[in-house]
Amino acid sequence: MAHLQAMTLTHAGKLQLAQTMWLHAIELALQAKDRERSATYQIGGALSEAQAGNGAAAYERAKAALEESRARDVVYGAACAMALAGKVAEAQKLSLELDKRFPEDTNAQYYELPVLRALIALDQQKPERALEALEAARPYDLAAAGPVFGYRIGGMYPVYVRGLAYLAGHRPAEAAEEFQKVLDHRGVTLADPIGALAHLQLARAMVAAKEMGKARVAFEEFFRLWKEADGDLPVLVKAKADYGKL
Repeated sequence: MAHLQAMTLTHAGKLQLAQTMWLHAIELALQAKDRERSATYQIGGALSEAQAGNGAAAYERAKAALEESRARDVVYGAACAMALAGKVAEAQKLSLELDKRFPEDTNAQYYELPVLRALIALDQQKPERALEALEAARPYDLAAAGPVFGYRIGGMYPVYVRGLAYLAGHRPAEAAEEFQKVLDHRGVTLADPIGALAHLQLARAMVAAKEMGKARVAFEEFFRLWKEADGDLPVLVKAKADYGKL
């Protein structure tokens, strides 16, 4: 299926080709008059752009998804992409919408909203608040929650974002544990980009811990996975710059 091909390509950093596949998947969904599915495919593209550092493109795709559907996972995915893209005010509004509309929904309350609140706190440079928000999701760290079950995006986000919070809070050893947990559970991350990006974040945790040998290994594994990636992706450009400083 087109969306599975797109996810595989984004995992490898081939974002330009992946977006062509996302558009094909969206077109097929619209032909079937399935607007929610179309919107969820838009979310896949938006999250891929956000993780790659293409904030403007992520924001536009997230907005396009919301025009198609306001389903729970679409609102969550759009908010997540916007938060990662730095559009935190919009992400906050969507988080409040999700909370109001789904007060009894386990998926929303114990997986999606903790991730969103943590991402918003990280943008506000409050890593401890992010960690507090993610405690509610800890029992569901390995759950196939949110859009991951049907669309293979968004798995292990509580763990990955917790790692980012530990890293921002200058707790590299704990950050490394979280990123390693992502790498140890590829059956949950599937083809989501964080399956590759966890190597990069692990490398940064090792740098912060002054474990340069381990950092080099983690960087090189990320570069191996992204050896055919689009060379102009901001996250890849920054990773090469960081590696060059070792």
